[in-house]
Amino acid sequence: MLEHVRVAVIGSGFAGLGMAIQLSRHGIDDFVVVERAGEVGGTWRDNTYPGAACDIRSDLYSFSFAPAFDWKFRYGRQPEILAYLRSTADEFGIRSRIRFDSELLDATWDGSASLWRLRTSTGDFTASVLVSGAGPLIDPVWPQIPGIDGFTGERFHSSRWRHDIDLAGLRVAVIGTGASAIQFVPEVQKAAGELTVFQRTPAWIVPRGDAPTTARRARLFRRLPILRRAARAWVFRSAEARFAGFRSAAIGGLIQRFAAGYLHSQVTDPGLRAKLTPAYRIGCKRILVSSDFYRAMTRSNVTLVTDAIVSVEGREVVTADGERREFDVLIAGTGFNATEPSVARLVRGIDGVTLAEAWSPHMEALHGTTVAGFPNLFLLVGPNSALGHNSIVYIIEAQIDYVLKALEAMRARGAASVVPTPEAQERYNRRVQADLADSVWVSGGCSSYYLDSGGRNTTLWPHRAALFRSSVRHFDSSEYRFEQQLVAFES
Repeated sequence: MLEHVRVAVIGSGFAGLGMAIQLSRHGIDDFVVVERAGEVGGTWRDNTYPGAACDIRSDLYSFSFAPAFDWKFRYGRQPEILAYLRSTADEFGIRSRIRFDSELLDATWDGSASLWRLRTSTGDFTASVLVSGAGPLIDPVWPQIPGIDGFTGERFHSSRWRHDIDLAGLRVAVIGTGASAIQFVPEVQKAAGELTVFQRTPAWIVPRGDAPTTARRARLFRRLPILRRAARAWVFRSAEARFAGFRSAAIGGLIQRFAAGYLHSQVTDPGLRAKLTPAYRIGCKRILVSSDFYRAMTRSNVTLVTDAIVSVEGREVVTADGERREFDVLIAGTGFNATEPSVARLVRGIDGVTLAEAWSPHMEALHGTTVAGFPNLFLLVGPNSALGHNSIVYIIEAQIDYVLKALEAMRARGAASVVPTPEAQERYNRRVQADLADSVWVSGGCSSYYLDSGGRNTTLWPHRAALFRSSVRHFDSSEYRFEQQLVAFES
């Protein structure tokens, strides 16, 4: 007989770990966490490239129920964030509930038994409820360039950094100038003999405004929690205020002039500056944060190439202008596929339909968390729940609270399953898309990873973060269909 648990959680990054902790804190102990790696941390475990850091202030980058206040900098570095997640897992005793080195192979809804049947690399089991904390930033995307797989030098993606390769004095090619690349390019520039950056579309960049924190600040926050809460609230409200730039062309224009002025002050060469100047409204793509990328691009050992790459032949990268450049190392800083998460191919709902199939041509969910046709499935950082201006940890906590309310609604009814009605999901997503229509993310004149292949924004929440939390503060049972069982869940 297969092992059965009440809740199975996929992943142990911020989302999965937060869900597991809150299940435990709310007295739901019959759960397991399936983690394909050998440690907690999610994207902060996997992305170890030099310079990796958060572009959200540290004050907001920890759980509200487990606040961290001893960050070394205003913006947390990857090692600090990973250390926080590890220590939080230890503090709440979650490690014993995590099945490390266990990869989800598929999860299938069994309607006759009202449960999920999970196959993993370490064994099969069933669960009444499935919560995906896998998130969209899991599997790296490689650029579709003929011959890139046959590059005869060293080749790797930034999210799988090869620390065993010493870049000192080497000829290095970097493909991409997105959120990861602008962090590791300055570090690679210091080591490489020659660095060539291949850019398809420039990004708007604003200075980080980073600074070391002080031991005195940490002591005050430890002794006076009210100060810690006040600082967190101030940083949160400041981030919320920036949201206006995504909806107001006038305010967005002011921010764009600031970013253009910053570029002008950092890059004096008119030709290079022109290549680094975006031709779309600020905010259409993610606004990047860096105080050293522009300076790195002006160094004598750095070349910026904006001609399209047409092929890779041996160690050579060939561009549309006919140039052939030879490299020792090729690094892809080309991010992830946020609109087609890999976990969607593994989850099968009613009638065996995969989540990926249900999401063709566009992914959608009710409140970014539940999906019609997939009973007892909850997604953390699901469709249209990400942010372009504030901390995703805030959204994750709001969704976790919503999941707990759903579980309580099931318990109160003695229900075996809960699933959103198609009508409720359709109404909700019509509102979301209507609210996105006049935003810079849709009308700003660019093609970004916020948009799917059909040009629809299926990733971002169209309002301030506080409004998302307000929208999921209550679990509206009228949006769902419950199916009963003879024996209710245990409390």
